Amino acid sequence: MAAVGTLSKVSRLTSCINRSRWLIFNRRQIQGMSSCIDPSHGLSMEQKDFQKMAFDFAANEMAPNMAEWDEKEIFPVETMRKAAQLGFGGIYVQPEVGGSGLSRLDTSIIFEALSTGCVSTTAYISIHNMCNWMIDTYGTTEQRERFCPELCTMNKFASYCLTEPGSGSDAASLITTAKLEGDHYVLNGSKAFISGGGDTDVYVVMCRTGGKGAKGISCVVVEKDTPGLSFGKKEKKVGWNSQPTRAVIFEDCLVPVSNRMGQEGQGFNIAMNGLNGGRINIASCSLGAAHACVHLARDHLLVRKQFGETLSNNQFLQFKLAEMATKLVASRLLVREAAMALQEGRSNAVSLCSMAKLFVTDECFNICNQALQMHGGYGYLKDYAVQQFVRDIRVHQILEGTNEVMRMLIARSLLSE
Repeated sequence: MAAVGTLSKVSRLTSCINRSRWLIFNRRQIQGMSSCIDPSHGLSMEQKDFQKMAFDFAANEMAPNMAEWDEKEIFPVETMRKAAQLGFGGIYVQPEVGGSGLSRLDTSIIFEALSTGCVSTTAYISIHNMCNWMIDTYGTTEQRERFCPELCTMNKFASYCLTEPGSGSDAASLITTAKLEGDHYVLNGSKAFISGGGDTDVYVVMCRTGGKGAKGISCVVVEKDTPGLSFGKKEKKVGWNSQPTRAVIFEDCLVPVSNRMGQEGQGFNIAMNGLNGGRINIASCSLGAAHACVHLARDHLLVRKQFGETLSNNQFLQFKLAEMATKLVASRLLVREAAMALQEGRSNAVSLCSMAKLFVTDECFNICNQALQMHGGYGYLKDYAVQQFVRDIRVHQILEGTNEVMRMLIARSLLSE
């Protein structure tokens, strides 16, 4: 419950940070240097307070370490636990099990701010929050009381296990089986590309308890030390290097029936409902990267000279910067509309979540990539933050449902009306 108090009272931090050899911005610049892209526009005072708290945490605890976490592939457990002390381990989890009880819009605001400090770490925190919410929403009272409090404090970490080596976009074709034997399920199969795999403690797993298709899928919680659970090698990735990614392997893995969430056959719906929020979360992480990169590009244009004057005097680059700012604000508005639709249970919520994920991850990647281009050769050096933002958000167009699948979902909604 301390986390709830922290978010409601909001301690105001005032320090700014400098990062050696990185073109980076201080807290004032990130939040309000350019009023036309100020992310606090339209927010309530309470939302502005916890947005500021998230920006401050990003600037002080994440940004100074972002490059090192990436280079050395460090999973920053202690930093995330500090974030949990602010209520960021269970942002939209109910207060009675230790969560902050905030809305989907509030969550988006927080993830956008945190991502300006480190996209990769924030993206993992968003996945952890999604798993925590799934247990809080679909778990029994015993499951909620058993798992959620330690997930909210990040004393334990969670991973989402849906994708398999042979079933990515076609998630309903998964083949990991869970056969009932007495009061246990015996799991066999494997999951691929699991964020946190091997380092986390709680695995929310979709497995087949029935026949083919979505209706044969159930959801179980598997704890790390369960016999029969093992992990593949740590994957080498282009970005997202502050979180480990491994295969999760089940070989006659015994899981108590009491660890099943919901009824048999309900797992696919649970997984998809988790992903609706996950798509808003990952789009919000892209927003933070794009917001940071607009500032980085602006700062570079103001100081870099070519042909006897600063690049900021070049009209072509002025127009490019204006387009980047416009796409950033349009993306933010779409994410926030989708977040409110999901919170309110609107009939168009799934479509809006898909639109937000598609549009925002595409456009924000383009913003970051254009910012790198504006830096010229410097943008390709790891001394400059812009290249890491580009690498870290590229995968956002792939995970939580590829952007091609998002197009399918949107088209299906349009054509079924």
